[in-house]
Amino acid sequence: MEQTGTWDASVFLSTDSVSGPEGFGWWGDMVSRAVMPVSIASEHAGHFKGEVTTLELVDTDFSAFSFSPMSARRTPDHIRASDPENYYLFLVHGSPIGLEQRRNNALLRAGDVALFDTSQPLACEFQDQGRPSRVSVLRLPRTALPLPGDRTDRLVATPLPARTGSGALLTSYLAGLRENAAHCGPTELRRLGTMALELAVTFLAARLDSPPALPAESRRRVLLARINAYIDHNLHDPDLGPATIAAHHHISIRLLHALFEEEPETVGATIRRRRLERSRTDLGDPRLRHRTIGEIAARWGFRHPAAFSRTFREAYGISPTEARTALHDKQPCTPRRGPGHRTLAP
Repeated sequence: MEQTGTWDASVFLSTDSVSGPEGFGWWGDMVSRAVMPVSIASEHAGHFKGEVTTLELVDTDFSAFSFSPMSARRTPDHIRASDPENYYLFLVHGSPIGLEQRRNNALLRAGDVALFDTSQPLACEFQDQGRPSRVSVLRLPRTALPLPGDRTDRLVATPLPARTGSGALLTSYLAGLRENAAHCGPTELRRLGTMALELAVTFLAARLDSPPALPAESRRRVLLARINAYIDHNLHDPDLGPATIAAHHHISIRLLHALFEEEPETVGATIRRRRLERSRTDLGDPRLRHRTIGEIAARWGFRHPAAFSRTFREAYGISPTEARTALHDKQPCTPRRGPGHRTLAP
């Protein structure tokens, strides 16, 4: 049976754990172990700063990097020494990145997505614009991609459109992955990793103009990921519910409920929990102390403050007012299992 409570699947590493002059060498060793062997150089080597949070998702992992500007090179010698045989799909958040692989060259800016391959030499330049380089990276094992390798290789080091369609869905899903995973057990984390891989496959297949050979279960997971992203983007709408979700995705309400039958929660419980989580976060935010509890409730789709307070107490065992005080005093506020929650076997 699935474990109850929160499963800590994230790992945080930082150069702050190492004395200043040794931080750059430590960072290079960490990247070589965690991603792939590379040689790095930086004008900031004497005072290099870097940190990474990695979310381990069974068949893949997702990492958020922030670091001082540097360059990285992967040579044939590096590949012969160690090749994990992974693709990496990455999203740029900070300064531009220059990437070269397979005679492709790309200058990637904030919001761009690109792919690189550990099995081929590459050169990467994280440019210095007075702020850290920031990238989010999803590992894609070659064995997990039902796509022709020779054609997928052509996509490396090219900007991949990610502001519409499957690209926008993928980046939106990845953006919320770390926050949502904080509330998951190991079984649900496995599902999150599966959905991330399937969304990435769908995205890359669209670039290849080659529909992925996904089994029916995978197609179900992709549709479920689309629905979950839609829910996250519309929590503020008090009319959000099974009818509006089904209509937006051109499916029946019956099919929508069937999609959630193997999930830990019903669709209604999912909406309620996420609204409560966002409300709880706002209650603990010092910048929002001026907002009333009713305003916070309305911000996340609760029509009536009294109903919000009752639902909040049912979920957390205390009132929103008590939670606001506890959160600002750094006391725990742990959710209960609410109606609509299911315990599933892995």
